[in-house]
Amino acid sequence: MERYFQKEIECASREEIKAMQDEKIVAQVKHVWENVPYYKKKMEKKGVTPDDIKGIDDLYKLPFLSKADLRDAYPYGLLGVPLDECVRIHSTSGTTGKRVVAFYTQDDIDLWDDCCARAIVAAGGTKSDVCQVSYGYGLFTGGAGLNGGSHKVGCLTLPMSSGSTDRQIMFNQDLQATILCCTPSYAAYLGERMKEMGYGPDEIPLKAGIFGAEAWSEEMRHDIEKTLGIKAYDIYGLTELSGPGVAFECSEQNGMHINEDHFVAEIIDPDTEEVLPIGSEGELVFTALDKKAFPLLRYRTRDICRLSLEKCSCGRTHVRMCKPKGRTDDMLIIRGVNVFPSQIETVLINHGYAANYQIIVGRVNNTDTLDVKVEMTPEMFTDNIGDIEARQKELVDGLKAMLGIKAKVILVAPKTIQRSEGKAVRVIDNRKI
Repeated sequence: MERYFQKEIECASREEIKAMQDEKIVAQVKHVWENVPYYKKKMEKKGVTPDDIKGIDDLYKLPFLSKADLRDAYPYGLLGVPLDECVRIHSTSGTTGKRVVAFYTQDDIDLWDDCCARAIVAAGGTKSDVCQVSYGYGLFTGGAGLNGGSHKVGCLTLPMSSGSTDRQIMFNQDLQATILCCTPSYAAYLGERMKEMGYGPDEIPLKAGIFGAEAWSEEMRHDIEKTLGIKAYDIYGLTELSGPGVAFECSEQNGMHINEDHFVAEIIDPDTEEVLPIGSEGELVFTALDKKAFPLLRYRTRDICRLSLEKCSCGRTHVRMCKPKGRTDDMLIIRGVNVFPSQIETVLINHGYAANYQIIVGRVNNTDTLDVKVEMTPEMFTDNIGDIEARQKELVDGLKAMLGIKAKVILVAPKTIQRSEGKAVRVIDNRKI
């Protein structure tokens, strides 16, 4: 039976949702106009005032915000309340330019916790569950978000953070944790380590996992589910908005429900910035309806996906977003071809390889090179050169069929690619472009 944390909101009619959004966007635009000079200047440049915004149908009139804006306004330029009303910051883990710092009032955190609680309950969580939060804590939003959501549900919360894998497994076994929250790559690593220690799916107490913060494929989901004996749920969020909980999967596992009482989603053409109709593939744009400390309007996520309003069997009525296909800013253009890491991962897993790989892009004599280093599973590992070459050719052909270009495949021994306890480092681009 499907469970809800806030049923009256999660199952509200489309008319009720729109009325709620219309009221909130009018108030939020007024709040930003009066309290965020940086965005007010952008509105003035576009010739729009709060009086022009009567509801969400007028969103298209507002200017966009990008990560470049957030860096330009660092640290306080987009702050929407006096600093003494803020109780926390979180920050992105980006490595170029200035870090993005997002601020939170206590009300902002309470709303964020509610969103994460909805995700936990949608994954079957109740106050009788033990929730093992193995996302990183600190400036990263993952640990704090799921920790707060777990408290709201009433679960016994294990604030493990990432790393110390054997200790993670000890607490999982001794305290019989039933819900695991972490990145999918770390879930795969935990499953691999537990298997090494002799734990089969029946000896692992987990029933569900809530995984996000990095791209992962359906093949990887099934592999994790099989190894850990769980149902694996996707969760989506951005530090700039509030971290995980912007959207989450229900039991149908066919897209993530966006918490539309707090966030309005649009899909735009990333080149023309034109708003596209529901069902179109394009760049995801979010407007935060309630967040007061860092109230972003029309923030360009750079994630590529689709939205759907098809009826969901879970009973929730909020629009669903598909798993992002990739990002407009981490999409690789190799020899003129758009390449997404998720495409490469799909080929590897379809051929029976674990999700441990690295994509290395270079440039030789003004021509792009694409190397894919892939870790063999213990079962397929061999020192027979002929067998390895045959396997490599099989993957080269599979990747050519998927991508339309040829890649060099290097098969390596098990456990020779460094494991990640946070976000996996999938792509190394050595081109100076």
